Amino acid sequence: MESRKMGSAVLYGVGSIFILAILSSFIFSILLRFTSMTESSLTYPIMIMSFISMFAGGFISGGKGKKQGWLLGGGTGLAYAVVVLLFQYLGHDTLFTLKQLIYYICFIITSMMGAILGVNLSSGSD
Repeated sequence: MESRKMGSAVLYGVGSIFILAILSSFIFSILLRFTSMTESSLTYPIMIMSFISMFAGGFISGGKGKKQGWLLGGGTGLAYAVVVLLFQYLGHDTLFTLKQLIYYICFIITSMMGAILGVNLSSGSD
């Protein structure tokens, strides 16, 4: 039963990451379409939004799981990275570069921090 609750928490976290990523992609695409901004000018805002999405996904995962935040956050970040890797490998026939690998390790750490905070804030309200 415990692993089912943790799996459910990780799925909530990964789902929220994808929802936030889709929403931010939509906003950035509107900015690119209707303003004179270029893709290179949005590099840092996109990276910041990616880290915010990972933190929020970890936070939601930790809030749902209510314990072992580091494990929930790591699982959430790892599940997201695996989905992206599968999409990239199967769809574009390329693996992660070293730069991408560093980004995804940082994403996993960010998700872990969010989950730890989510566990601590959710357990204080019981």
